[in-house]
Amino acid sequence: MAADLPYMENHVIDFSLLSSPSPDVVANELKKLHAALSSWGCFQLVNHGMSVEYLDKVRNVGFEFNRVPQEEKEKYARTATEPQGYGNDSITSNNVPLVWQSRLRLTTYPFEERQLERWPQTPQSFREVLEEYSMNVKTLHDKLIQYMARCLNLEENSFVEEYGGTLQVISRFNFYIPCLYIDQIRTSSKHADSAAMTFLLQDKELEGLEFEKDNEWFKAPVLPHAIFVNVGDQMEIMSNGIFKSAIHRVVPNPEKERISLPLFCGPAQHKEIGPLKALITKDQPAIYKSVKNYNEIFFRYHPTGIRPITTVKMT
Repeated sequence: MAADLPYMENHVIDFSLLSSPSPDVVANELKKLHAALSSWGCFQLVNHGMSVEYLDKVRNVGFEFNRVPQEEKEKYARTATEPQGYGNDSITSNNVPLVWQSRLRLTTYPFEERQLERWPQTPQSFREVLEEYSMNVKTLHDKLIQYMARCLNLEENSFVEEYGGTLQVISRFNFYIPCLYIDQIRTSSKHADSAAMTFLLQDKELEGLEFEKDNEWFKAPVLPHAIFVNVGDQMEIMSNGIFKSAIHRVVPNPEKERISLPLFCGPAQHKEIGPLKALITKDQPAIYKSVKNYNEIFFRYHPTGIRPITTVKMT
């Protein structure tokens, strides 16, 4: 059970301090950011400009959509060829397929990739709330990758330039039903994210996320006012292995439903990315190859149990 695990080291980054007029304050927060990303690959972001009341409003539209009749949800169903929309995830336990999670996956940026016919109209405020929240997170992302470059002593636009003027933001509401098949789900849900950065709004009360470090697992604490940020594979590639893509898994609650909202941010899939040239030296050569369409690589290898990022390592 999750209660048997220790809590992970809880790195907390104060976003407001990263823009402090005091160079010493900024330097200290950048040092903390580097330590978090190079060890655990994740941190809790506080003082990000969104109140607890506002974050509750975002959570609530997810809960409200999850409580509409199933036939209403199916109006926004994803298809075999279109991943945007509503659908279910399942595992097989005792040879019985078990639906343990449903999700609503929507591209929120760039605007031309939105499929608004799959954006729920119930609750009435859903579209407006998701639009505003996703743009708030985009703003956080755009500034944060500049701070991440600075904590590597690089020009602040180094990651921005590697993105090549592209950015994709995918929003995903995850709905977890009460479930007793905890060990099976733990095993099946282990992964690192394929994007560059993930901004996760956790359930306000229920824990359900675990991270691996040095072959041991730890619980992630819940801070209702924080955005949980973690590095994905594409950022590990661009940072030449300095920032660690966080390996994590989901744990259901046996008694209560739970919700989470991750936003996955990174370069457009057609954009080729690789280790930043400024991070490649004679003493520290490139660890990863340049890649594009990393999501295709991810979904080719992840179902087989092979960690996708290992397939693009230099030989």
